[in-house]
Amino acid sequence: MAQSLTSARRNAGIISNLGVFHDGSGGQRHGKRRKGDFVALEQTFIMIKPDGVQRSLIGEIISRFECKGLKFIGMKLIEIDEATAKKHYEEHLGKPFYEGLVQYITSGPVLVGVLEGDEAISVVRTIVGATDPKEATPGTIRGDLGMQIGRNVIHASDAPVSAAREIDIYFDGDELLTYRRIDEAWLYEE
Repeated sequence: MAQSLTSARRNAGIISNLGVFHDGSGGQRHGKRRKGDFVALEQTFIMIKPDGVQRSLIGEIISRFECKGLKFIGMKLIEIDEATAKKHYEEHLGKPFYEGLVQYITSGPVLVGVLEGDEAISVVRTIVGATDPKEATPGTIRGDLGMQIGRNVIHASDAPVSAAREIDIYFDGDELLTYRRIDEAWLYEE
């Protein structure tokens, strides 16, 4: 897939949490935020896996992210084909569990989404919990809703590079929305 506008902007440093601000008119400036500024927030990718969809956990999981103050800017329910699954898990190619991952992720519908917020990647990873639900802290998604590592309900990007790659696998740039939540003034300091 060609590089999306979002990916190009991310690679150019426009989408980050490092002090690039949007003034609401399409312009940007660096430095201290002023009242009314739109801060460029970090984006991350999540996938509610087939077990989460089949167990009707979509609403529960989405609610946890939204209650925290993260904003969904893209979301869709899809069935992943084998080629896309292999692209998603290419970093695990050659590992003993690779084929099982591909088989599992293509076994039923998944919900893919892009979340945006201040330090979204680390915040989402904290909400999701440890990869193995048996080791995940109670109160996290996996700690509360998962039982085994092979059925751990959700995937979340672990770094900016993987977030950009995974977003580009599942979303075209025009599928991601830009909007301001009405409660942002109550979520982010001036």
